[in-house]
Amino acid sequence: MDRTQGRTEQHEQPTGGSAPAAPTAPATPGTPAAAGPARVVSLTAGGFALTVNPVDGSEIEPLRPGTEPARPAKRDAAARAARTAAARPPVLPGPAALVRPLQAREEERERLVRLLGRGRSVRLTGPSGSGRSALLDAVADRCAGLAPDGVVRLSGFGQQQPGELLHALYATVYEAERERPGRIELLARVREIGAVVLLDDLEMGATALDELMRATPECAYLLAATPDTRAPSDDSHIEEVFLGGLGKADCLELLEAGVGRPLTDEEIAWAGDLRFASEGLPLRFVQAAALLRQRDELNHSDEDDEEEEPGVFEERPRDAVHVPLPTLAEGAAPAELLASRVSESARAALRIACALGGELPHHAHLPALVGDTHADTAVAELLACGLLTPVGTRYRLAAGVARQLEEVGYGDTASEEARTAARHYAWWTGHASVVPERVAAEADAVLAALAGADVVAAVLLARTAAPALAASLHWEAWERVLRSGAEAARKAGEVAEQAYFHHELGVLALCEERLDRARAELETSIGLRGALADKRGTVAGRRALALVVDRETAGAAVSPPLRLEAPAPGAPAAAPEAVTVATPTTPTTPTTPAERGAAAPRVAPSASSASSASSTASAPDSRAASEASTTRVPPVAPAAAPAVPVSAEAVTRMTPVVPVTARSETPTTLSEVFEDAFPLDPKPAPPTTPRPTAAPAPAPGRRRLVLLAGAGALAVVALGTVVSLALSSSDSAPPAQGPAVTSTPTVTAPDPTVANSGNDPAPEPPVSAPPAATPEPGQSAAPTPGRSPVRTPSRRPSSTPPNSAPPTAVSPSPTGAQPTPTVTETVTPSPSATTTQTGTTTPAGSPVTGG
Repeated sequence: MDRTQGRTEQHEQPTGGSAPAAPTAPATPGTPAAAGPARVVSLTAGGFALTVNPVDGSEIEPLRPGTEPARPAKRDAAARAARTAAARPPVLPGPAALVRPLQAREEERERLVRLLGRGRSVRLTGPSGSGRSALLDAVADRCAGLAPDGVVRLSGFGQQQPGELLHALYATVYEAERERPGRIELLARVREIGAVVLLDDLEMGATALDELMRATPECAYLLAATPDTRAPSDDSHIEEVFLGGLGKADCLELLEAGVGRPLTDEEIAWAGDLRFASEGLPLRFVQAAALLRQRDELNHSDEDDEEEEPGVFEERPRDAVHVPLPTLAEGAAPAELLASRVSESARAALRIACALGGELPHHAHLPALVGDTHADTAVAELLACGLLTPVGTRYRLAAGVARQLEEVGYGDTASEEARTAARHYAWWTGHASVVPERVAAEADAVLAALAGADVVAAVLLARTAAPALAASLHWEAWERVLRSGAEAARKAGEVAEQAYFHHELGVLALCEERLDRARAELETSIGLRGALADKRGTVAGRRALALVVDRETAGAAVSPPLRLEAPAPGAPAAAPEAVTVATPTTPTTPTTPAERGAAAPRVAPSASSASSASSTASAPDSRAASEASTTRVPPVAPAAAPAVPVSAEAVTRMTPVVPVTARSETPTTLSEVFEDAFPLDPKPAPPTTPRPTAAPAPAPGRRRLVLLAGAGALAVVALGTVVSLALSSSDSAPPAQGPAVTSTPTVTAPDPTVANSGNDPAPEPPVSAPPAATPEPGQSAAPTPGRSPVRTPSRRPSSTPPNSAPPTAVSPSPTGAQPTPTVTETVTPSPSATTTQTGTTTPAGSPVTGG
């Protein structure tokens, strides 16, 4: 890998030094031209070796055997003190700031120290401006020797998850440079930390706070939060201490200490009203003291100023103007009045802070941002006025100040100020003399400038700040910068920069074991770089993607499927897993007459006899015959397993799972196991020879039922013949207007069969007289002389075939004349049987037969 674009490895400076270097090759398009060669930093992230390369993208590879980092050692007391001093806000240029006394907080301080000494965790709740940070400083001095690892100061501003706080705690206690442990190792190391952790500006609660405290059981926490912060869970066992406002005497004492002189009666009365309006917040009286100091300067109340004669070049007027006390509204919201009385450089710094969402850049950046060489003293001036408050290692606008300033026009130039800050930070973060730790200290201001800048400035800033944040191990800010840069590059149409940001996001996700996210980001980056024909970037992306595939494969091997092994040969049937298999019914050979009678199937009484098997084969009553017959199906079983007799009813058997493909050896890989269970080309099982079973002897009960059914069918045929002959002999002449109606009604059943041919055997005498059937549509009600139709009862009617015409019945004339054929009318058959009279109409009113 060309690590530094023409720079040899012995000239690398991981800390970003400004030593002279050899000439470099031309940078690739879209890469910002830094003041020196690209900084390449090597890190250890979990089980990976990460090389942060700002040119082509970071490269990641597994740690080689023997290169794993040793167990980190804890810092001693001197190193912890230096680390704590570095975590405090920087010392500002100019005169030393006034030390404000801690008013009326002795009781709260003693209670907090007592609870922390017992190992209890405490949540200090108070509104913004109530002096929570000052109280934490006082508690830290008293708790220096309570825990073996001392006191650790952390800032929770902007932290919604405990992960970054755990990494900050690890880096504070352990000496681990250029190392970011994995999650498992991190949790194992922080469990051994025993310290008093002072966490200011807490913004998380509930489950996230519980996770933080469970990860560090040997630490006692002092959490400073506002009342609107999410409360901890009920199982956290955290003590609550509420911090309220100051009393009237304490407010007056704080105001006198800020002004530096005794208060007048008018000022005391004004302070009393302000205390009632502000509920005694210390921040309001710090700002009120600044208002009184400015008033004194404007009124020339200082005796030295009164004795001196104003100079020619002084801006102060010769005639003194009396400035009254601020109103109560101005004392409650003093930001506008205070800002109008500070220097021009301080007002310019306030505009920059409003454009950056309340974040004030480091005082070393103000001369370049403001355009004044003495603008670095503006921070001390604003801090003395109470317009700024310390947050970690930086300063922010105090609570409510940004809103008050934006209402009077300080936010009108926000876009221009953000663009200027973004271009300045793009130059500064890319400079070779800036170490990554300094960039991490300005991470919040960089992110704010990135959010408010235009797309071109945002892409340039994200491109230079991302490698520095990655090298500083401040990876939450690194991810936010990468996502903002990818969105800005997409809007600006910078495909190369977009591919770089996606590659870095994939590497970051891989280091944090988020494999799905890593695969998606790396595939996106490879696709974009493939479109640009970027071979070196594509190779770096494919190497990282190969690691993702390896991790996914290792994860699949660790997480086995439900079945990993086939049943061992010779193992009992109950050992392997069992599945529910439906086994078809296999009748067994009855051995005793009782068993044969019980095993005989039930036959409907209307089944046809054995003598008329040919006629009943075409009738719909063949379903009864199919119910009587039994089909023997061999059970599904392995070839080696013998047939197991079961009962006549279908049962559910528990059959052990066996491999589909025969394998002599036990499968050793996952693919062989799935090949056994689900083969691609399954081999047919060897044919099984069914066991010969003796034909069951006919049961006497079945023969009796068959004979009764045949006798009933013959009785129906005979009755129909008698009725037909009676109708033929009684009709003397066809009716003139309508069909003849008999006086004797007969109940008939529908006859679904057609008349049999003359080759049918003669009907047997009837045994019983079942009810007659309704004539089938398409047939004559009076049968043809010399023919006896066979009527087979059925459960459902059968329609007349479409190709056959309905038969015509001819009634003989009783007077001996030539018989006149009478054509019967056909109607649509009804599915339900009806009760009619012979020669009458159906209930629907349509005629059935003709005279």
